[in-house]
Amino acid sequence: MSSGESSRNLRTNSLQMLEIGTFLGHKGAVWQARLSTDASLAATASADFSAKVWDTHSGECLHTLQHAHIVRTVAFPLQPNPQLLATGGYEKKLRIFDLSRSTSSGTSSASSSPTVPDRINGAPPLAPCYEIGPGVYDHHIKSIVWGPDTNILITASDDKKIRWWDIRSRTVAAVHDLDGPIGSCELDNLSTPSLAVAAGKSAYFFSGTMPGLLLKSVQTSNEIASVALHAEVGKFVTGGSKDPWVRVYDFETEQELDVHKGHHGPIWSVSFAPDGKLYATGSEDGTVKLWKFCSEPYGLWR
Repeated sequence: MSSGESSRNLRTNSLQMLEIGTFLGHKGAVWQARLSTDASLAATASADFSAKVWDTHSGECLHTLQHAHIVRTVAFPLQPNPQLLATGGYEKKLRIFDLSRSTSSGTSSASSSPTVPDRINGAPPLAPCYEIGPGVYDHHIKSIVWGPDTNILITASDDKKIRWWDIRSRTVAAVHDLDGPIGSCELDNLSTPSLAVAAGKSAYFFSGTMPGLLLKSVQTSNEIASVALHAEVGKFVTGGSKDPWVRVYDFETEQELDVHKGHHGPIWSVSFAPDGKLYATGSEDGTVKLWKFCSEPYGLWR
C-alpha cells in the first residue's frame, strides 16, 4: 500500500507491483497510509484536513474524520478489526477516535471530549473522539505508533521529542529528547518488538514493550530520514535525507555493510516485509523500491 504527496489517491500493490485497487476521495496530498493488522481496514492522513478509514476489500470509505488542519499521521491499535484510530498533525493535538460509536459512515469532526465534541465547519460529529494531553504539543505531530500494549501510544513531534502516553490516565509515561529533527518513527514487529527512530544523523532503538527504554543509539556519517531494524539478523537499514542512498548497517558493530543506489530523492520510509526477507523504500522521487534481504532465492529474485 502506498501514498504520495503529489497524489490524492491511495494504491494497494502486490509484490509483482500490480495495482489491485485505488481509494478515491481525498482532495489533498496523502501524507500517510496504515493497514490494520488483519489488513481489513486502511487509514489515511491527508493535507485536505481529514483522515479517512477504508474497507480494503470493497474500497468503500467508511469514515471521514474532519480536522481543523493538515493530518500528518494515523495509527490503529495492533488488533484485528480495530475500532479506534489515533490522529495527529498540524493541529498539534493527539486525538483518538472511537469508530465503533459512529452513527453512520461519512463525515465526522474532531473533538476534545467523547461526550461534548467540538464542531468544525458546522459538521455534526458522528465518530466521538477525545484529545490526549491538551496543550502539551507546541509543534506538529509527525508520527504516531500504537505499541504492543494497547494502552500505550507513542508520538514523534517536531520538537525532537518521543513521548509514550498511557491512554488510561491520559498522561505521559516517558519522554526522550533526540539530537536532531525526526524523520521516521516505526515499530519493528519481526521478533521482539522495538521502536526505530531516525533523527538527524542518528538512529535510535527503543524497547517496544517498556516505555522510554533506549536500547541503543547509532551515530552515522550521513543525515538519515528513515530507519528500519531487522533484529533477528542484527542489521538495520537507513534511507538518506540529503543523499538518495540506502545503507545497511550491522546492529552490534555499527559498521556500514552496504550501500544501494537507485532513488533520486530523499528516502522518507523504510519497512521490512513480515517475513524479513524483503524491505521496501519510499522516496520523494515518486517511487517505491523493493530490495531482497536474504541469500536464498525469493520470489522473482534469484
